[in-house]
Amino acid sequence: MSTVIRQQDLIDSIADALQYISYYHPVDFIQAVNRAYEQEANPAAKDAMAQILINSRMCAEGHRPICQDTGIVSVFLKVGMNVQWESDMSLEDAVNQGVRQAYNHPDNKLRASVLADPDGARKNTGDNTPAMITYKIVPGDKVEVHVVAKGGGSEAKTKFAMLNPSDNIVDWVLKMVPTMGAGWCPPGILGIGIGGTADKALAMAKESLLDPIDIHDLAERGASNRSEALRLELFEKVNKLGIGAQGLGGLTTVLDIKVKDCPTHAANKPVAIIPNCAATRLTKFTLDGSGPSLQTPPNMDDWPEITWEVGDARRVNLDELSKADIQQWKTGETVLLSGKMYTGRDAAHKRMVDMIAKGEQLPVDFTNKFIYYVGPVDPVGEEVVGPAGPTTATRMDKFTRTMLEKTGLIGMVGKAERGPAAIEAIKDNKAVYLMAVGGSAYLVSKAIKASKVAGFEDLGMEAIYEFDIKDMPVTVAVDSSGESAHQTGPQIWQAKIEEGSIEVK
Repeated sequence: MSTVIRQQDLIDSIADALQYISYYHPVDFIQAVNRAYEQEANPAAKDAMAQILINSRMCAEGHRPICQDTGIVSVFLKVGMNVQWESDMSLEDAVNQGVRQAYNHPDNKLRASVLADPDGARKNTGDNTPAMITYKIVPGDKVEVHVVAKGGGSEAKTKFAMLNPSDNIVDWVLKMVPTMGAGWCPPGILGIGIGGTADKALAMAKESLLDPIDIHDLAERGASNRSEALRLELFEKVNKLGIGAQGLGGLTTVLDIKVKDCPTHAANKPVAIIPNCAATRLTKFTLDGSGPSLQTPPNMDDWPEITWEVGDARRVNLDELSKADIQQWKTGETVLLSGKMYTGRDAAHKRMVDMIAKGEQLPVDFTNKFIYYVGPVDPVGEEVVGPAGPTTATRMDKFTRTMLEKTGLIGMVGKAERGPAAIEAIKDNKAVYLMAVGGSAYLVSKAIKASKVAGFEDLGMEAIYEFDIKDMPVTVAVDSSGESAHQTGPQIWQAKIEEGSIEVK
């Protein structure tokens, strides 16, 4: 006898799941970050993880997004062969209706990040649809659904190669991970797919991230097959790279390694890496015909009580800052920013650089100002701005020299490292780059006391905003001499690990 699943039950369950994962980390993820936090020896990495953990608790309690990048949605459905649908929509349309309903929820509006015509107009679809949907038809009379919201910063670090059959996968992964930089917001999880065809390897890498974190349990019981042995070997060796939380150097770069494989052609060895970031967001539910399947809130006792101390920090008034002042700032130093700061990310930078080339006047005066690479979530209730964590700074590298040389800009705030061209431009112009912690968007937003659109309103979340901030915590990541914390930090900690002066657990 078949089970009847109502269209609205699927829609409501999808919407509920997406709201839920926007503010609740998976409990196993929080426990893994807390374990890494307690073991971390690098103060900068420990501080970054403290902010991630505090942000997570704040979001769980306040029901606001963990990260301003509320992700592109992936939905994995296992549909029982004995299921019958009561629906006037296609399954794809019903899933997308659930996404639409979730992202436009009035009490917790989520950021729409999906752009149509990706190589053309790149116009925002306005409701974060369409979702990326995968179906499997399986025996049974139920529908099992995994829902994921995947941030663009981590998805951008995906790696794929068609190796030769004799090539060593461990060597390839250890070569790739350092090239991923910190834009995927470590500590996180690496999903690895091996075999099949190119598209199958990538699909397996993504699906492997659905599995719970269990690497320490695996280490205790020991590997029983090649995939498990590979997980353990890579977990140890990736962490020995010393990349650390936010790429600042440290003992934990990955919280787990996941591996899925399948048979492949004799001439091939396809392999893919897809990372999950500090804003890992996923859950699952089952529809059995009895109605919608809604999420059960977790026990907040599972969240550690972390107190974050600013410590010895430099306090700065951005409204009185000059280029001469920032010459004293040194890489690794903590700075608390107050005053007016402008925002701008990819679309705004491209438009500004085009305007500069045409001799047109920009909508704001950047003289002696800082720009923050962010696309905030819309505010709700009494908020002046929604969660507003940093986006990956390297995407702005191509615009950095023009912005520093033509606008009077003296500093930038973003996530992760800068590339060689940006560092050279920073050094040549005696500017600075400051790093905010990726994965602490709600915590960062509490430092923003006022917000208004200052230019390019048509760009939506990519518009230029003027923020009034109070004690926003950042780290000097590239100082005016061009020294980068993301180069020196991992080098120092990899050396410490290799010489045996500190142990990776």
